[in-house]
Amino acid sequence: MENIYLTIVLAPLVGAIIAGFFGGAIGRSWSHWVTSSGVGISTLLSLYVLKGFMFDNAQVFNGSVYTWMVSDGINMEVGFLVDQLTAVMISVVTFVSFCVHIYTIGYMADDEHNWPKTSLAGRNSYQRFFSYISLFTFSMLMLVMSNNFLQLFFGWEAVGLVSYLLIGFWSVRPTAIFANLKAFLVNRVGDFGFILGIAAIAMYTNSLDYAEVFAKAPGLADTQIQIWGDSNWSLMSVIGILLFIGAMGKSAQVPLHVWLPDSMEGPTPISALIHAATMVTAGIFMVARMSPLYELSETALSFVLVIGATTAFFTGLIGIVQNDIKRVVAYSTLSQLGYMMVALGASAYAAGIFHLMTHAFFKALLFLAAGSVIIGMHHDQDIRNMGGVRKYMPVTYWTSLLGSLALIGFPFFSGFFSKDAIIEAVHHSTIGGSTYAYVLVLAGVFVTALYSFRMFFLVFHGEGPRDEHAKAHLHESPKVVTIPLILLAIPSVILGYLTIDSMLFGDWFKDVLYVLPEHDTLAAVQAVVHSGNGMLAHTYASPAFYLAMAGLGLAFYIYMINPSIADKVKSVASPIYTLLDKKYWFDEAYQAVFAAGSRGLGKFLWLVGDRGLIDGLAVNGSAYSVGWIASVVRHLQSGYLYHYAIAMILGLLLLLTWFVFI
Repeated sequence: MENIYLTIVLAPLVGAIIAGFFGGAIGRSWSHWVTSSGVGISTLLSLYVLKGFMFDNAQVFNGSVYTWMVSDGINMEVGFLVDQLTAVMISVVTFVSFCVHIYTIGYMADDEHNWPKTSLAGRNSYQRFFSYISLFTFSMLMLVMSNNFLQLFFGWEAVGLVSYLLIGFWSVRPTAIFANLKAFLVNRVGDFGFILGIAAIAMYTNSLDYAEVFAKAPGLADTQIQIWGDSNWSLMSVIGILLFIGAMGKSAQVPLHVWLPDSMEGPTPISALIHAATMVTAGIFMVARMSPLYELSETALSFVLVIGATTAFFTGLIGIVQNDIKRVVAYSTLSQLGYMMVALGASAYAAGIFHLMTHAFFKALLFLAAGSVIIGMHHDQDIRNMGGVRKYMPVTYWTSLLGSLALIGFPFFSGFFSKDAIIEAVHHSTIGGSTYAYVLVLAGVFVTALYSFRMFFLVFHGEGPRDEHAKAHLHESPKVVTIPLILLAIPSVILGYLTIDSMLFGDWFKDVLYVLPEHDTLAAVQAVVHSGNGMLAHTYASPAFYLAMAGLGLAFYIYMINPSIADKVKSVASPIYTLLDKKYWFDEAYQAVFAAGSRGLGKFLWLVGDRGLIDGLAVNGSAYSVGWIASVVRHLQSGYLYHYAIAMILGLLLLLTWFVFI
């Protein structure tokens, strides 16, 4: 099996290397075939691994593949931990990535028009793009399959680096360069906390191996440390919060969420890959994997719960006022990531991973469907210029409808089972902040339905595109685009029902995710609904169902029956609209405080340090001093003999005085 695990990881890497270094020689066709084949092999093998755990009682694999070095008794290795959690993650990552690779063949076929003819960066851009997305898949697989913190950190940073390259792929656009730099810097803030958390783990356990750290963690549960002053801090709380700060960056939680909407500057396939199954879910996976540590600190769990709930509701509100089709879906991603974090904070780790899995499929579907519409609209992304697209793009329409219903949690769809399980788990939680979280996640259901179907009705219904040229040329996307939509639509509908009993109410995650009995909210949920069928029967007793239908109904009334009311509401609620349109002024505040502050500090250090001390005092000052001394001393060289004689006599008198009196 070790060879299979190595192949899963290395196949995308081989494809990335071939397309990246030899893309100019092998051409476009071979580049997309070699990368897609590599990811396809990983997908098949990942599904084989998943089948082994589902039906063949496969054994957990935890072993070292390569030892890099040993320092002070700490092993630094490349190793794999393949259990039920890993099997789910690699299957989701590779399947979604494979669909994105196939979709990209159609979406990027006409990429030349995005580059000036004189741009060297546009040369072989098609091959380079496939190399990047294949490398991204490799990085994510290294992350989720790691059995130690060193490899986890490698994968963590690798997905961040490749996302920087992908978001700024169209490097001739200033907005793309700004967006990828923003993503890189914001993630560095989170990663600083993340590496401090890993350092604390290594310091107190003298190990980077998951199994060893988890075994030693209970013995450190009561350990108190002093960070500054005489105040005592719980070691496990500090570790949990520091690790979560890393997750806040990668999984875009408030206040480190600002990079994710701007990452829409990259091509649409990247949006699906980054926002659905890979980079943004890394934080969710990490917190779930670290459940043996988080269960030892209710403070850390409460912190996760409150941040997740805040993200779920308040970023969802912003989606209501967005007019860029990709940004609406992006803010939906932010909100759904908040739901996943809420589940983790409520110790419903299985529910968080379950929602991660279902969300990966329907969110990738929505992003790729948005890209299909963008292709049809000749790359116009403003939903106010759309309408009536369903008449021209039936496959995109129906798959988008299925994805939207899954997103709002319509009964039987995948999102219904995972989202309702989270809401019920939070309802039964006693962790600090659980009441606040329950109110916000319930309100978030209404908000999700409102912005989802606002976009759906504006794009697909109505009279037709506002632009007559677009209307004349609007047609369904080619099969290389629509087939991935269909493949993603199938699990978006049925996957939740097929897997809820084993993943949430069964023993799928037994001995993988650790939950203390007093924190076991999913057991309380199971006592009420019993099974997936029981959850369906419980639908009409759940406030979430009525809130979702209310949001859908309101969107239908405003955007299908009485469109003029939208402008009236905007006028009446102008301050609220401005607040949401400005995204709570996070960007402006960060620009004014951190960006301007950094530039101001740099300017001060340049003026005082560089110009004043180094150039002024050290360099120019020393030259000036030498010149001044020389200008004074040169007057002693008069050329007159009696001047030198007087100087000699005065010098002799000074020496005699020195010897006599000293």
